[in-house]
Amino acid sequence: MHDVLDPRDYVPDEAEQLRLSGFEIGDIEQDAADAALRGDVALLLSLEEKMRSLERTQGWRYREPEDLASLEALFAAMPRKSVDAAQLPSRIRGAWLGRTVGNTLGKPMEGLTRAELEIYLRAADQWPQRGYVPLLDPLPEGVEKLHPSAKTASAGLFEDVPRDDDIDWTILGLHLLETYGRELTTEQVAAEWLDRVPFSQTYTAERAAYRNLIHGVTPPDTATRSNPYREWIGALIRADAFGLTNPGDPGAAARLALIDARLTHTANGLYGELWAAALVAAALTSTSAEDALRHAAAVVPPESRLAEALDGVFHLLGSGAGHVAALDWVDETLGEYPWVHTINNAALIAIGLLWGHDFMSSVGITISGGRDTDSNGATVGCVFGALHGAGGIPTALVGTTHVRVRSAVRDFDRVTIDELAQRTLAVTEALASTER
Repeated sequence: MHDVLDPRDYVPDEAEQLRLSGFEIGDIEQDAADAALRGDVALLLSLEEKMRSLERTQGWRYREPEDLASLEALFAAMPRKSVDAAQLPSRIRGAWLGRTVGNTLGKPMEGLTRAELEIYLRAADQWPQRGYVPLLDPLPEGVEKLHPSAKTASAGLFEDVPRDDDIDWTILGLHLLETYGRELTTEQVAAEWLDRVPFSQTYTAERAAYRNLIHGVTPPDTATRSNPYREWIGALIRADAFGLTNPGDPGAAARLALIDARLTHTANGLYGELWAAALVAAALTSTSAEDALRHAAAVVPPESRLAEALDGVFHLLGSGAGHVAALDWVDETLGEYPWVHTINNAALIAIGLLWGHDFMSSVGITISGGRDTDSNGATVGCVFGALHGAGGIPTALVGTTHVRVRSAVRDFDRVTIDELAQRTLAVTEALASTER
């Protein structure tokens, strides 16, 4: 599924990506699907070449800049907020706890639709979700399969934080900042990937960029060469370390996130990482999720599809809609996007944070929207922990399992959350002494 080494997967996915981005693709999407079924690789490669010359439909109403000048103007306009140094250690530790707990809460159900997820949680007597979900055997009628990680991430089946790319990337982001600070370059990010992250533990856009690096492609071409996943959620999930180390300075967080995102993503995929980094940075000094979300939205180009989706969520909140109506709106308005796209998942993250009243309801609402449940749960959990500190994460969910982290990042397997929090605080203090 979404094999970046197989044109039978990535060429049809490229046709879908172009259609969703406003390009005139005619019959190409259907032709690519048919060729994939027949295994006609020669035709698929021909179609891929043809798609490189396509143009956008006349009347495309979005402006989605990627040039540094346009994005830098947004970063520079972001105000800084004062940091309460006494609260910062607890908030950073809370963010790490929240990210790991939130990730595990959603991990077994990754990829399920809303309907499938509700069926499963009701069968598990967890509707609404209250904690880690059990592995049901047999599966309830209406749920064909769970994510493969359910065997190691369901209740009672893990002793440490289960290994997941959503956590690996946050750990690697911390390592990048420890090593390079604000002088970090995209080329250095690429070098550290090759040195510290196994190819098989990357997915979609990240795996495509990794493949490109191995073939000698350099950034930013790594984000576009046979990479139809360049607007999916992969960059958004890599953002948190940049936010955690720039408390109260969402512009600086977004600036570092851009360096990272350019390796793999473009347009809304890129904006997703800027937004998430700014959101975490703002949450560390905010008193409410709404305040943090409104600050973070300012780093997203205002005429982009992501900005439109986030505006839609705020409009629903202002109209008095409930969270179920907000989730319905995501299905109805953003339902054509793949389940791991940035835009629909960012909307689900915002909904959980805005309508939730405590940690479990915030994460649970977002997970109940389906799609990339573990990634979304991780981001919501991180932001909630950044807002409320370590005391905001239920001790029953931390227990003895969320003390050490299993990781595929070289030299970090079984690192403790306390060590990650302490190292993050040290980087935060080091970056504070440098100019943004």
